[in-house]
Amino acid sequence: MKTSRRKFIQSTIATSVGVSIIPRHVLGKGFITPNDQILVGVIGAGMQGRGLQNAICNYPELRLISASDVERTKRQLLSKNAIKKYRETQPSWKINSISLYPNYQDLIQEKNLNAVVIATPDHWHAKQALEAMDLGLHVFCEKPISHTIDEGRKMADSAKKNNVVFQTGSMQRSWKHFRHVSELIRNGYLGDIKKAVVYVGDPPIACDLPEEPTPDTLDWDQWLGAAPVRPYNAILSPPVEVRVYPRWRWYEEYGGGIVADWGAHMFDIVQWALGTDHTGPVKIVPPKNSKMTRGLKMFYENGIEIVHDNRKIFTDQHGIEFIGTQGKMKVARGHIETDPTSIANIQIKDSDIRLYRSDDHIMDWINGMKTRNGVITDAEIGHRTATVCQLVNIGYKLNQTLEWNPIKERFIGNSKANKLRTKKYRKPFKV
Repeated sequence: MKTSRRKFIQSTIATSVGVSIIPRHVLGKGFITPNDQILVGVIGAGMQGRGLQNAICNYPELRLISASDVERTKRQLLSKNAIKKYRETQPSWKINSISLYPNYQDLIQEKNLNAVVIATPDHWHAKQALEAMDLGLHVFCEKPISHTIDEGRKMADSAKKNNVVFQTGSMQRSWKHFRHVSELIRNGYLGDIKKAVVYVGDPPIACDLPEEPTPDTLDWDQWLGAAPVRPYNAILSPPVEVRVYPRWRWYEEYGGGIVADWGAHMFDIVQWALGTDHTGPVKIVPPKNSKMTRGLKMFYENGIEIVHDNRKIFTDQHGIEFIGTQGKMKVARGHIETDPTSIANIQIKDSDIRLYRSDDHIMDWINGMKTRNGVITDAEIGHRTATVCQLVNIGYKLNQTLEWNPIKERFIGNSKANKLRTKKYRKPFKV
């Protein structure tokens, strides 16, 4: 019986005194020594992908060598931007070109590639990440990592099975501001938390955009991927000269609404602060008025209530309000407000519970790849946060009280809800 390449690598490493005696070509794409430069490809060259490209070029530990996008002008612009940036930040590297691919499957087959950054619409994340991880590539994937609960579970399991380092792009966990908030709550400075209100926007709606002419630079069928066939509209994939974030995330065929877009940040901090990174709510109760897109409640096993509210906090911010037996705290990017006011100024003591510290989300991923000591938002954490967002959306969609088993990751006694743990895929794009 022929031993698989992955099993051979794992058994060889486990039985060797030092991995340095193993030939590099045997160790594979994901093997990185502490002194290696990490060769990275970017999948998705839109606004977010180009933003990540710009960040990557600031790290000497990373070398961006390739990019993929279904829109020719976007991948060309990413390449142009990266070369310009590298000539500013790393002039000793005489870079003249970056490999460009219309299809991400060609990119992940590159011989020397170590890792990929995935910045495509949500409905593409799982397939691209799973195929990359099966090749031994490390992954940085934009949040929410998945489009369905089933996809997220497959991604978390794959990262573990393939022994790759997966960083979810929930960068708020690498901000001191949110770590301080979470440590205040973990250490009981608000007393026992009874309730948290998460202020993010609406759940998704079905896409009903009118048809527009498809640009000849775009492979629209590949953009759609597993989603149902429909005509092009620039709202979903704006031309490269239109410097706005696309609004595909508003539509259920491609994203999870603002519930999943901003919820993947704010529900994530709730999960972190409450210490529920490996579990989730057990009950979902939608508002009595089926037309409402705020007021859905979730309850955790310990009785803590989480409420979704589509309004803003601090007038114009997405954020969270924590309500405890000894105080209240409102938090958003750049803002903390507490009652009593003294809570915000509390200094966390060395003897208190201290959370994983990352002050730089990309550097945390780099360190994870080089040390294999873990990262702040691994695939399991990314999946659990995405699941909370997806539970909110399912609750609004079905407009009925649901019981959820966070261990089995199934709804209890509701086959209709369980069908929404996954989705229909166009056959060539099935995960």
